[in-house]
Amino acid sequence: MTPRTPASDGIVPTLAELTALRAAVAGRRAARRGRVGVHGQALSPLRGRGMEYAESREYSLGDDARHIDWRLTARTGRAHTKLFQAERERLTLVVADTAPALYFGTRARFKSVQAARAGAVAAWMAVRDGDRIAALRGSTREAPIAPAAGPRGALRVLDALVRWYAAPPADDAGLAVALDHAARVVRPGSRVVVLADAAEVVAIPEQRWPALARHNEVLVLLLVDPLELDPPRAALPFLAENARTGAHRVELDLASAPQRQRWRQQFSAPIAAALERLPRVGVRAHVLATDAASESWLPQPARAAVGAG
Repeated sequence: MTPRTPASDGIVPTLAELTALRAAVAGRRAARRGRVGVHGQALSPLRGRGMEYAESREYSLGDDARHIDWRLTARTGRAHTKLFQAERERLTLVVADTAPALYFGTRARFKSVQAARAGAVAAWMAVRDGDRIAALRGSTREAPIAPAAGPRGALRVLDALVRWYAAPPADDAGLAVALDHAARVVRPGSRVVVLADAAEVVAIPEQRWPALARHNEVLVLLLVDPLELDPPRAALPFLAENARTGAHRVELDLASAPQRQRWRQQFSAPIAAALERLPRVGVRAHVLATDAASESWLPQPARAAVGAG
């Protein structure tokens, strides 16, 4: 597991720890270039002088003679020039779920802190790949963090993640609203990284995901705590709060089979449902536990070829 910086207590994310995660991205497999839906810079529908051949047209005065299509010119008897697909910067969009259930954790850090760290990894990955980076959450008052390239764009996103995951925002309107915002921001070929609680994900109607994934690469990181997946067979004390009586101690007997079944329905079932539904509609899903390395969802570094000198 990636060690935490001294400034981090695992309860509230810090800009220092999110900035330090840039090193975790270094050395990972860089994205390759390709068409929409493939890692790397997307290809614009505009015709220009890029890297990939698009079509040929008749030669016009001022065209670069180095791009003459000699075969078509010979076949038609009229000079033709080649046009190439122009590359453009791709957008990486971080969609932050700020549901109250994320502000909890028993191992290493809160789920909210792990969400902020995973979002930072996505931001530094965007910098590495030459993407513009933006971020948003489910809010009816706060505007999305506008797309920007390079470290400056990443730091703006990191600053927002620190604010959003310090405490549950009072104006949180839910993941559904965040996805509405995302649909208005992305353009075909974007990479969308959703940081979310599994219960919030399965509450989204399944038919909403394909529209987002049809022309974009979408990854949902499901934030979980190990206690949610594997509770001990024992009585666990919890501090509950009631508006009338205030805070009081309650005990949950997880040695009881009915209680364990209710626990599974509350925590494990939404994770299993999300992992089953999302790939079916073209969305990748990855479970990210609070005690896992925050960059563990990235592709593994490419191995050196055996015998390479």
